[in-house]
Amino acid sequence: MQLVELVEWQPDWAKDFDVLAARIRQAAGSSVVRVDHIGSTSVPGMAAKDCIDVQAIVRSLSDEQLTEGLLSAGFTRSPGAWNYRDHVPERWDGDPAAWDKLVFRPPAGTRTGNVHVRVAGRPNERYALLFRDFLTQDEAAREAWAEFKRRLARALPADLSTYGQIKDPATDVLMAAAERWAREAGWTPPQAVSAASAIPRD
Repeated sequence: MQLVELVEWQPDWAKDFDVLAARIRQAAGSSVVRVDHIGSTSVPGMAAKDCIDVQAIVRSLSDEQLTEGLLSAGFTRSPGAWNYRDHVPERWDGDPAAWDKLVFRPPAGTRTGNVHVRVAGRPNERYALLFRDFLTQDEAAREAWAEFKRRLARALPADLSTYGQIKDPATDVLMAAAERWAREAGWTPPQAVSAASAIPRD
């Protein structure tokens, strides 16, 4: 059972992301069309687990060059069903497969992290980026979310799995506010690739 340990935001997390992103690009080559720093470590001022979350955007999850490149560079696949599909929000009424992903861990001896591989244009790509950008812009929401995580971690210090299961639906509540902010601010996620090549192949 993994421990839930939160630390206050660290300025070096941005540099740690840059190093990991460069390693991903070198290993996966043209299979990866964009690499994003996501999760709580990407939000300045946010308390987080000391683990860098990265989103690698691809055109297809079945790209052999991607998997072979990462594995050859020492990355490993993360086990467990939750590493093949993101939490699907209750409000989602489309195909749950739209939330499919792959997760890799960085090579042994390097910075702790999770590499979430998602397809360009899918809802889980947008969800991760909106979470980051909304909390970066909204101080009140950021402080409230950080305090929620601290209290949850204190209640479940030795149960990372249950911590995540409770946090998922709470994140959906947070994201309802994020969607309102996105509409009011005219926020849209960055374009991973040109319109012609962004059509998912799987």
